[in-house]
Amino acid sequence: METEISREKQLKKEKLIAEALFENSTSAIVLLDNNHRIINFNQKFTEKFGYELDEIKGEHIDDILERNKPGSADLSITERTLSGEQVKTEGIRYDRDGKPIHFLIKGVPILIDGEVEGIYGIYDDITKIKETRKKLEVKEEQYRKLFNKSPVGMLLIERDGNILKVNDNHCKISGYSKDEIVGSNIFETVVPPEYKKEARDNIDDILSGVDKEYIGKSIDKNGETYYILFKETRIKMPDGSYAVLSMQLDYTEYKEQQEKIEYISFHDKLTGLYNRFFMEEEIERLNTKRQLPISIIMADVNGLKLINDTYGHEQGDEILKRVSKVLLKSVRKEDIVARWAGDEFLILLPQTDKEDIDQIRLRIKEECKKTEADEIPIALGVGVATKTKNNENIYDTIHRADKNMYQDKLIDSKSSKNKIVQSFLNTLGAKSDETEEHAMRMAKVAFSLGENMNLSNEELNNLSLLATLHDIGKVTIPADILNKPGKLTEEEWDIITEHPETGYRIAINTEEFAKVARAILCHHERWDGSGYPQGLKGRDIPLLARIITIVDAYDVMTNGRPYKKAISKKEAVKEIQKCAGSQFDPELVDKFKELMLNN
Repeated sequence: METEISREKQLKKEKLIAEALFENSTSAIVLLDNNHRIINFNQKFTEKFGYELDEIKGEHIDDILERNKPGSADLSITERTLSGEQVKTEGIRYDRDGKPIHFLIKGVPILIDGEVEGIYGIYDDITKIKETRKKLEVKEEQYRKLFNKSPVGMLLIERDGNILKVNDNHCKISGYSKDEIVGSNIFETVVPPEYKKEARDNIDDILSGVDKEYIGKSIDKNGETYYILFKETRIKMPDGSYAVLSMQLDYTEYKEQQEKIEYISFHDKLTGLYNRFFMEEEIERLNTKRQLPISIIMADVNGLKLINDTYGHEQGDEILKRVSKVLLKSVRKEDIVARWAGDEFLILLPQTDKEDIDQIRLRIKEECKKTEADEIPIALGVGVATKTKNNENIYDTIHRADKNMYQDKLIDSKSSKNKIVQSFLNTLGAKSDETEEHAMRMAKVAFSLGENMNLSNEELNNLSLLATLHDIGKVTIPADILNKPGKLTEEEWDIITEHPETGYRIAINTEEFAKVARAILCHHERWDGSGYPQGLKGRDIPLLARIITIVDAYDVMTNGRPYKKAISKKEAVKEIQKCAGSQFDPELVDKFKELMLNN
């Protein structure tokens, strides 16, 4: 009897314990019969799903948990459990408001005397775990995309040098496919032999927490070495170990870009010489006692405005390029040549005394002299100065060189411009009928006509000069237009009619020839105002221009041109008479006729 009482107490105790565990479990637990109907559930079930027992007791579990979302329950869970299997799976169930909840679901069969008499359904809310897992998956996908599509090459390397992972860009740089390089060792594939020790030391430093950024070499699939900009750090792996994340930028392209930027920053775009910014930096850097004596050469192009006004700035730019070559050829390798301003150049010569600088100055002048036979000769004003004491201001030295250069320019300027003008005449004579003989014939006739008109000696000299220079503006006209035998096109005629203005610009820029500049401009004006370029009429046209117009027409008619045969002097005089009052000054025509009849 006592044994039965004791046993009964024990059973009661166990029941109380079981009920306590049931009610106080952190899992939502439901007790089902063999027909999947609800017998009982604990407080956690009520908290999770929002139902009281008396509301749904006897209801089919799937009808309840799927009430708002029918058809999505995993019906096989209860069926498999009733067959005696313990089931564990993940799934979504819905509370009474239709809110979906992620659960870890366990189905445990209730066995009595070996028979399944019901089911324990256990639901553990894993919504937060699923959300965290989802976030991790998103981050992992983002990392994967970032890694694979990064614009720089990336490798994941173990301590021993084994490659765990590479991205697309590394494959592009190295030429290896992922299958070829993943699993290989960097010391056998991408690290040059001479860099192996350095690479091992870098891995040790990085894995100890030291980030690295350096320029090194790598080997591609073809065995070619190339420069790489490395940025490397350590990252923690899922197992808690560390690996090296090596980010690599092909430094060859980077270096080219840097060199290009540096070149643009320090060089003159037109000549390729150093620019003023670079030169000023070098002056500051080399302005030391150790570099004494420091010499400066200043050079300026003579007649550049004349060339620009005649041919345009493109030809002027070509002159500046030629000047840069002359200077580079004249100086030593260690000397620094820069374009200092528009047509000014500065040469910095450290450890160079006055004797040496004078020799270099002479070499520059000699190189210029070699160009005298060129279509456009080069002439430079050159000044030098030397700093001999450390307390001297280097910019005072530059100022002295500049002053000396302008003195040289003043002495040489007239001669230089005359040489340029003579080169224009030579060029014109080489490509057209505007020869020296043509000018001499015109000068002779014009001088005789001027004497008959009692012109002053100055006017007679100017008339002779005008005969030489009147068509100098044609130097810029292409030879095929100047010598065209047929009729000119409208565009070609427009080019022809520009030559008086071009000639004017040439003469006005040269002191010796400026006195005939206006006559050059007007030598195609007509007495009736139908000429060019200004449409002047009658006595508004300068006298010398009116004279040279008649003389030029006479010489052309009597000597011929590609587009017209020569005629006799008598016929030429008659043609000029016909044009008196329209093309030519009628009074001058009479004087010209008188001269020709008496001569």
